[in-house]
Amino acid sequence: MTEANSSASQLSVAMTSTGMTLTRGYTASSSPPRGIEFYFQFAVLAVGVIGTAANALVLYALVASKQHKKNVLIVHQNAIELYTSFCMIVIYITRLCNIHLTGPVGYWLCVVILSECLMWFGTHTSAINLAFITVERYLKVVYPAWSQNKLRSWMIYSAMATAWIISVVSSIAVVFQTSGVIYGVCYGFALWKNQTARIFYFIWNFLAFYVIILVTFVFCYWRILLAIRRQARVMESYSASASNAAQIHYNQIQSNVTKTMIFISTCYAISLLPAYIEFIIYTLHPKPTYGGAFYGVMLLAYSYMCTNPFIYATKLDPVRKVLMRLILCKKTTEQGSGNTN
Repeated sequence: MTEANSSASQLSVAMTSTGMTLTRGYTASSSPPRGIEFYFQFAVLAVGVIGTAANALVLYALVASKQHKKNVLIVHQNAIELYTSFCMIVIYITRLCNIHLTGPVGYWLCVVILSECLMWFGTHTSAINLAFITVERYLKVVYPAWSQNKLRSWMIYSAMATAWIISVVSSIAVVFQTSGVIYGVCYGFALWKNQTARIFYFIWNFLAFYVIILVTFVFCYWRILLAIRRQARVMESYSASASNAAQIHYNQIQSNVTKTMIFISTCYAISLLPAYIEFIIYTLHPKPTYGGAFYGVMLLAYSYMCTNPFIYATKLDPVRKVLMRLILCKKTTEQGSGNTN
């Protein structure tokens, strides 16, 4: 109990603790939040609501346009972001309720929900799945013959399962060791045995879910863009025969999907970089304070989940066509009902 009290006194500097990854280590207090943190919680809740609605609509459009058969990993990416956005709503509604945590129920509520463990399952899975999409794009564009002959559906589904397994295992391995309830307050990913373990976990998380992912983006999309330019030059040298026109149309589709995923990957890199920089500072600082800059970069990182659907809606042709049909049908229905009156 002495160690717990010591941890509590150290963490009482602020209601939020870095805990190594994004908002991990957030301290769920049993007293009503005040100031910028209170508005931050409402802002994140709004992001979750918008993200859930937008991702659900885009997921419907992806399925309606048969993309769940053609681009399985992209549909999976959207489903992950829908799950993460919904978890965001559940977590922040629970926080705003300011539940005093006691007993086994309070402990499990802290570890599973208030620690944001469920949400980080989705966040890390999203990063890994983005890397898998990038590799898939790389194989289809740079090595089209190999991918057509060797790339099988079971490989895609195995990659999807692997993304979830890595994310869940990496979070569960830490959350039970570093989360707990002290005097009715939840300390999620905050009760570290020593500073060395805390720093090591942050470094591993930063390398695994940001640096390696970013290197994958840069290498694969650089090679993809070179291959697309080379294919465009080859096509220009041939006459516009029917078979050639079909090949050009196929290449345009691949190029459109690739550009969409480059855009999404760039948003991932930009939105999370400030948060990781901020956490480097807070992890190394002995007595960190949490002001507007901290909550600002966290809100930017969260907003990534609700920006992707709008990228799909504007950049991905099949999704845009389905959404346009929905809008046109709605307008026609409204005009019809108006004429009837």
